[in-house]
Amino acid sequence: MKTNSVISGVMAAIFSMTFAVGFLGTGAPARAQASAPAQAPTAPQQPKINLTLEQRHVIKELIKDLNVSPAAQNVEITVGATVPATIKLNPMPRVVADKVPQIKSHLFFIEGGKVVIVDPRENKIVDAIE
Repeated sequence: MKTNSVISGVMAAIFSMTFAVGFLGTGAPARAQASAPAQAPTAPQQPKINLTLEQRHVIKELIKDLNVSPAAQNVEITVGATVPATIKLNPMPRVVADKVPQIKSHLFFIEGGKVVIVDPRENKIVDAIE
């Protein structure tokens, strides 16, 4: 039975040292040291709207039928890119907004045969439909 009391004494000593190291080493008890879990850095969220293939086709066909003039200059057409102030942005036509409601507040321009959809709040490209 002496072995059990020795083991209990050793366990108590280890617990005490662990608590003391946690307390003295950080200025606070070890269990109070836990804070919000560290979050892995994330890439900036790219603005993008989720359109089905059918919605993309509808947008392209309806805007093509409106004979909108293409942009006057070459523009980088990358989702997330900011549209230069020199590009004329057109409001989304009602006929398109009726068919695809999630883009009714968006703007657009035509570049290289693509319909480029722009978020008006940030003036960023959210999609380009070929």
